[in-house]
Amino acid sequence: MLRTQLSKALLKSHSVKAWARVGTATTSRFVSDTTSATFRSIYEKGSSTPSPYDGTDSFPRRHLGPTPNNVDEMLQDLKESDLDSFIAKVVPDNVLIRRSLKVEPLKGFTESEMLAELARIAEKNDLVKPLIGKGFYGTIIPPVILRNLLENPGWYTSYTPYQPEVSQGRLESLLNFQTVISDLTGLPVANASLLDESSAAAEAMILSFTSLKSKKPKYFVDSNIHEQTLAVLKSRAHTLSIEVVVADLTTDEGFAALQENKDQLCGAMVQYPATDGSIETFKAYSRIAELVHSVKGLYAVASDLMALTLLHAPSKFGADIVFGSSQRFGVPLGYGGPHAAFFSVVESLQRKIPGRIVGVSKDRLGNNALRLALQTREQHIKRERATSNICTAQALLANIAANYVVYHGIEGLRNISKRIHGFTTLLANSINESSSHKVLNEKWFDTLSVDVGSADEFIAKALSKNFNVFRVNNSTIQLSLDETVTKNELTTLISLFTGSSEVNLPETLPSFYEEWTRQDDILTNEVFRTHRSETSMLRYLTHLQKKDISLADSMISLGSCTMKLNATVEMMPISWPKFANIHPFAPKDQVKGYTELIVELEKDLADITGFHSTTLQPNSGAQGEYTGLSVIAKYFESKGEAHRNIVLIPVSAHGTNPASAAMAGLKVVPIKCLKDGSLDLQDLESKASKHAKNLAAMMVTYPSTYGLFEPGIIDAIKIIHNHGGQVYLDGANMNAQVGLTSPGDLGADVCHLNLHKTFAIPHGGGGPGVGPICVKEHLTPFLPSHPIIATTNQTEQSINPVVAAPFGSASILPISYAYIKMMGGSNLQYSSIIAILNANYMVAKLKNHFEILFTGGDAKYCGHEFIIDLRPFKKFGIEAIDVAKRLQDYGFHAPTMSFPIPGTLMVEPTESEYKEELDRFIDSMISIREEIRKVENGETDGAILHNSPHNLKDIISTSDAEWSQRGYTREEAAYPLPFLKEQKTWPTVSRVDDTYGDMNLLCTCPSVEEVAASQ
Repeated sequence: MLRTQLSKALLKSHSVKAWARVGTATTSRFVSDTTSATFRSIYEKGSSTPSPYDGTDSFPRRHLGPTPNNVDEMLQDLKESDLDSFIAKVVPDNVLIRRSLKVEPLKGFTESEMLAELARIAEKNDLVKPLIGKGFYGTIIPPVILRNLLENPGWYTSYTPYQPEVSQGRLESLLNFQTVISDLTGLPVANASLLDESSAAAEAMILSFTSLKSKKPKYFVDSNIHEQTLAVLKSRAHTLSIEVVVADLTTDEGFAALQENKDQLCGAMVQYPATDGSIETFKAYSRIAELVHSVKGLYAVASDLMALTLLHAPSKFGADIVFGSSQRFGVPLGYGGPHAAFFSVVESLQRKIPGRIVGVSKDRLGNNALRLALQTREQHIKRERATSNICTAQALLANIAANYVVYHGIEGLRNISKRIHGFTTLLANSINESSSHKVLNEKWFDTLSVDVGSADEFIAKALSKNFNVFRVNNSTIQLSLDETVTKNELTTLISLFTGSSEVNLPETLPSFYEEWTRQDDILTNEVFRTHRSETSMLRYLTHLQKKDISLADSMISLGSCTMKLNATVEMMPISWPKFANIHPFAPKDQVKGYTELIVELEKDLADITGFHSTTLQPNSGAQGEYTGLSVIAKYFESKGEAHRNIVLIPVSAHGTNPASAAMAGLKVVPIKCLKDGSLDLQDLESKASKHAKNLAAMMVTYPSTYGLFEPGIIDAIKIIHNHGGQVYLDGANMNAQVGLTSPGDLGADVCHLNLHKTFAIPHGGGGPGVGPICVKEHLTPFLPSHPIIATTNQTEQSINPVVAAPFGSASILPISYAYIKMMGGSNLQYSSIIAILNANYMVAKLKNHFEILFTGGDAKYCGHEFIIDLRPFKKFGIEAIDVAKRLQDYGFHAPTMSFPIPGTLMVEPTESEYKEELDRFIDSMISIREEIRKVENGETDGAILHNSPHNLKDIISTSDAEWSQRGYTREEAAYPLPFLKEQKTWPTVSRVDDTYGDMNLLCTCPSVEEVAASQ
């Protein structure tokens, strides 16, 4: 018998146990693998078979928080003798699966071995100067931003700023981002970023379609738009029955087609500058706006932020929506992402804009305070009635872009833009004057389309000089210049086209077109005019960072969000040049390293989930949901069963589930849950039978959103299959399954994974994320394609792409790759085991103080998360929000509040948290419970809870007379437990007034006068 298997077996080269599947899943049982080494020997020696030649930097013992002694102690608190019996009581017998993972190496790479392996892979990528363009450009990330933001865990490990009092730094930076977008596009309202340019285009189209009371099905798209954007538009249009009509809208012929269809028109979209680099006449753009507006449609413009520092804002010719990518503002190419899209709208659309908006509000003391405003979690409220399933942004990348602008200011940005345009013009003039080639566009910012006679011949010649250009057709190439192009590279390009070895460049660069040069004063806020030196910028970034709580400060125990360690060794490679500086449309023979990493990661994820194939394209969990459902819909369509459009979704499901179903063109039928939180199988059988003819799928989260391993999951899956449907398993809680069971082994057909949860990609303050889907073999032919670079599983039956890049947010895939490879196939299960142990240890310590939901009766233990019920305190005037805010005084970010049940907190500690930190949180919750008990006993009125959190200004500045009315001391407010005197993270502001912020919406940087007036 393996005593205290996790306490005695922390990371071994083999699993502490294997999970035996005897016969079918319904008869499987948990058995010990007698060849496994113990946790203790791995923890202490780094290997189950130690050798003096072994490396000592074993990763699993660094990733998992508890020591072997800690695990022994926790098991004793649970009155369990070993992990065998404990896990067997948590995970139902019919769910535990014995299936050895094939992830190599089995015992995992050491940290130094992993870095060497990733360096080997990166070396297979060729660094060729990327002039391909198409929405992706070379950029220079200022080193002060690279080191102190992108590579700084104080920025990349924080969570979405739903708790604004401990998120003011990121909120301020995102407000800067919104101000940049609003100023450059000329529209008054901008959001805090979307996933990428192509999916932002889809959001613009959907907003146009849903904004009209009487639905009009036709959406016109200018033919001179990026190919990948058009492909994503078609993908989203197909599921929503929108007809995308492609025409050259800036010509008389295309405009005539627009006029002929105006009665069915919901909107139109153009690209400015266009994908071929051209800039049309003001009249050409403005007459489209006039026609679209005459039928109450919306006019969307895809644009380029760098160009807009010189060009007239799209608002000047009537744009209602302006979107694009902020990538070239300091965010590396990264083989396609992650990159922050921007999205701005006219004022009448401010309550319909998708995604998050940062707004200015007031705190309890009357000071300015920032918060997420309006419909920031629309999908959780409206569910299937939501007009978007966006629940994430690209906050980390938006913050890089915002601070790139802060550092450069408008003068610096215009210097960069003028240089880019000047270089492009010199090249264009040289081509037209001194070569047999011809530039096809009359005006340009940074992109030239050139007739070179033989495109393939010229591409080969360019490659010999280390340039990648884009092949348009047999005779035409396209190239885009950016801020990284040097003077020597410019002369080489000119020689390449002209054949002349002597290139004489003028002393000054050509000016931008006078008729297109914007005259308005932009980026006037003080923040964009202050931080020009590196010293000033460094201090500004540090100032913002200190306003937030991140994993660098304390545990963030958010249920369903899995805020685990984002190991330094995993993060290091993402800024290596041979990962960071690769264009997503680079030829496949130049990206052999990325290809190897992607193929191997897809294989490992398929093995872990028990499926056949994987696509890494979706760049958020919600987008993974949409993709999985679209694949299911395409599968039924291929079988002639397109009428199957019903999706059964439990009422406990994440709000993105029904929202994603609606986005995929499917109809949602809710399924009830029982009082113990489990799925109501009778209701499921009834609904599945009733809708059998049209049943497409069931969406289900496992373990459930209530934190339970339900034994009925296999029966539920059988019910759906018996009625002809497919089963989509939401992978939000996959961290509790790895190595114990899997969606494929349970019988599901498709799942999505949150690589930013289970597989260690950091949350980045609200993004990036990656949401790949894994599918069974019969669904593999329908995985997403790409119009420029073929994806791994691309077939003629593939659905259209869901994002701009063929492999989504590729630059952060080395993080999950490294996490999986360092844990090793035999040790990955420990992440699940320790996460479950940590959660149940916390329950054991808190259950005598709070009611813990769904852990009574047969469900003695929770899964990897649990729900604290705070509703009994409502009669004493204490709400869940009071406890959440009071936790900030103890230095903690609140757990997930009021989801999945209003008036509760859902806690998920993750496997990375060590016992001392768990105890610190437990002590804090017990201390808060004692504060509530005083209210119950009539000793206080609960002011200490209602006034929380207490920021430093409150503690210092409130007069003694006013404080004496509160009924508690300053020390009780700020230092309720002794540990806080050694380790204190202060909220920047006091409790934020949500209502005021929504009633007085301000989503750009306040003026200096406004800030001064609020103090």
